[in-house]
Amino acid sequence: MSLPYDFWARVLTAFSQTDIPTITSTELLLVVSIATALAIPRRSWRYVGLLATATHELGHAVAAVTSGQRLAGIRLRLDHSGTTTTYSRSKLATVWSCFWGYPTPAVIGAAFVWSGFNGWGPAAVAASAVALAATLVFLRNAAGFLITTGAILGCIALIVLVPAAFVGHVAVIVGLVLLIGAVRDLGKLTHVHLRRRDRLATSDAYLLYRATAVPSGIWILMFVVLVAGSWLAAWQPISTILPRGA
Repeated sequence: MSLPYDFWARVLTAFSQTDIPTITSTELLLVVSIATALAIPRRSWRYVGLLATATHELGHAVAAVTSGQRLAGIRLRLDHSGTTTTYSRSKLATVWSCFWGYPTPAVIGAAFVWSGFNGWGPAAVAASAVALAATLVFLRNAAGFLITTGAILGCIALIVLVPAAFVGHVAVIVGLVLLIGAVRDLGKLTHVHLRRRDRLATSDAYLLYRATAVPSGIWILMFVVLVAGSWLAAWQPISTILPRGA
């Protein structure tokens, strides 16, 4: 078989369900340890956290497109900040797209965890590559291209070079990293509102308040509820493994 044929065959196969991986409690502990080591320390989060930033802005972008807005551009920065510019005459659509930044990493993270435990790990990675590739035409800065193309190449490498069963483990790790990242970002958001009010203009909760007159605290509480719900959803497959033993 030719190399291009093998490549596309692996990509297409990735979208189908694989054998459900058998994960022992020992393996689960290792997966959780790796995710924690990537998401908690500042040194590793400096780089891994860029994935959460891209997911945050992707949440804004998808919400904008699905609500009929015009997506003008996405900017991702190496300091973990980003902006998604949209145009709409509907205040409701604007509020909808503004809301889905902070919850999206947690929702996607829970989806990755579920996929990894249920044989859809490669499909989750392949779908992510497609979604990220679709954003390339909307990126408006070099850092955005660097972050996004790096993530796409990482997804392709997992699909083509790594056994499907192992990709399931990786999907769980990525999901946990995004879930932890969602909590970290909520902490930063709360800090801005409590201690760094000079930076309120960068807060989605503040922008939602300006658009609706609903207090920022209510919006933050709604973010917390969705992030907590995502953690609960991710816990369901994890909890079934804990009593098994190694």
